Amino acid sequence: MAQIDTVTAPLVIRFSGNREKVVARAFPHPRGLVYLDLFWHLSTPDKAAHLIEGELKGEGPWRLGDVRIRVLGCAATDPELQQQYIPWRDYLNEHADEYPPEAQIREIARKLGCRLERGNDGDI
Repeated sequence: MAQIDTVTAPLVIRFSGNREKVVARAFPHPRGLVYLDLFWHLSTPDKAAHLIEGELKGEGPWRLGDVRIRVLGCAATDPELQQQYIPWRDYLNEHADEYPPEAQIREIARKLGCRLERGNDGDI
């Protein structure tokens, strides 16, 4: 599939205990993975950015110990998770000019300590 920091589709994180959460983005970090909540750009990093510690493995789906990360499925595959995603999708469609461009998102991730390759900063 892809390196996780290049995926702009919504992601699903399944934590130990099978709790699942839809997230906007995820980036590799020296200590594991940083993910951004839906609507992260309307908050502050201390509330909307989260670190999962462990060794990131895979190219989709990805793993960090007991944590699994995958791309969100369609409404038939992930109906409960679509309930988390639909307000985010609708917000982005209605307020696209308020969402940061890809280069800015990647710069924010770097400021959070994430490891990103320099060549992927253009809009995707």
